[in-house]
Amino acid sequence: MNLLSPRSHLLWFVATSLALPFAGIRAAAPWQILNVQPAGGGIRFDWTPLGAGTNYTVQSRDLLGDYGLWTTPDVESWPIPSNQWIDPRPATESQRYYRVLGVPAAQRGRILSVSAPVTYTKFFIGLVFTNNAIPIAPQYDVVSREIVYETVDPQGARIIASGAMLLPAGASGALAFGSYQHGTFVRTNDVPGQEGFIGIAFATAGYAAAVPYYLGLGAVSSGLQPYHHARSEASACVDMLRAGRAFCASINQPLNGQIFLAGYSHGGHVTMALLRELETFHTNEFTVTACAPMAGAYDLSGVSTADFLSDRPQPNPYYFALLVAAYQSVYQIGPSLAGVLASPYDATLPPLLTGNNTGEEINAAMPPRPVDILKPQYLAAFIASTNHPLRLALRDNDLYRWKPRSPLRMYHCLGDMDVLFANSQVAFASFQEQGASQVQLIDPMPSAGHGDCVFPSLLAAKAWFDTLRQ
Repeated sequence: MNLLSPRSHLLWFVATSLALPFAGIRAAAPWQILNVQPAGGGIRFDWTPLGAGTNYTVQSRDLLGDYGLWTTPDVESWPIPSNQWIDPRPATESQRYYRVLGVPAAQRGRILSVSAPVTYTKFFIGLVFTNNAIPIAPQYDVVSREIVYETVDPQGARIIASGAMLLPAGASGALAFGSYQHGTFVRTNDVPGQEGFIGIAFATAGYAAAVPYYLGLGAVSSGLQPYHHARSEASACVDMLRAGRAFCASINQPLNGQIFLAGYSHGGHVTMALLRELETFHTNEFTVTACAPMAGAYDLSGVSTADFLSDRPQPNPYYFALLVAAYQSVYQIGPSLAGVLASPYDATLPPLLTGNNTGEEINAAMPPRPVDILKPQYLAAFIASTNHPLRLALRDNDLYRWKPRSPLRMYHCLGDMDVLFANSQVAFASFQEQGASQVQLIDPMPSAGHGDCVFPSLLAAKAWFDTLRQ
């Protein structure tokens, strides 16, 4: 999933917004920029097409050298199917650098395979719920299948992902569609684990439920998990919604058009990213009825960064290691993963971050303060510069600089020491400031920690969904 992987083609150039045309072009002939011109206050680019089966991702940065970061501007059609693109951002007085990635095209959401069904009876579900003190009375047996589908990786190239699709057996009429985004998994094949039962809880109550596994997780998705990379989290979940909807159509299971979104912890971040993606780019396909992100790190560049830099003991310092590994893979925040890590972590940590080890095993290899895994000079630069690549990567994945339009309830417990409650406070304040009228911040159990807040949050979210379900 390296942005310069062998399966992508790279073309880069620099355009000075106030002094077109472009300069500084590099590409393997015959791929070249054909035209650069002003367009609607921004810049339009045309390039030589690479032929059938290729899509394109345009990235930009304002600085070269040690600072700055290649990022993908938000565009409605991503990756770009044609050989032209308009950057709608206003022109600046400084140079802006661009690069175009030619990537293998995907039929996003296309189903590749469906597993044999597995049925969970009401009796079995009831036993599990009783043993875990979950006050939900099963209404239906649940039939679960794993769907393998096409989606795109962080650079827009075709990749395979999977997820569970769970349906209530024997339910009549059209069903509401719920998507549950699971929390942090480190080992590739651990999903869906116990969190799969949250999807079962929705399905036994009469929802059509999807549980996407994210990129790099599950038995079929390759590459390192792009942990807390908002755009690819969202794109994988959008395509799971498409695949789930297509599967329901294939078995003549009608859906009523309602979409409910929920997720906890890492899944809270994913759920907020998914809502932003759906509301920004997919209103012609999906209308979100209600969204409940829970205990997510929505302010990675602010609250979470300050927490990582503090001397507060971290319950799970491996979160930071996963972030650094993911952002190196997606953004290239340093020469290599080992190249940004201090000794001995440059040797001990990379083998633990490949999807074969548990969070507890990674925690055991971490220092008390997670940022101390970074080289001293790298850490000093990270602290000193607002344009440091790691800071820019964290900022690129914040999830509060937009205005939600759907009914949104953020659930988070004040006692959470894994993902600080202030993440939700920052997001809530930002949404209020932007005039979002249907947003609430709810603390279902102020004394609860991260783990103890799960069930109160989920039960409150489901109770809310039930009042809205048709």
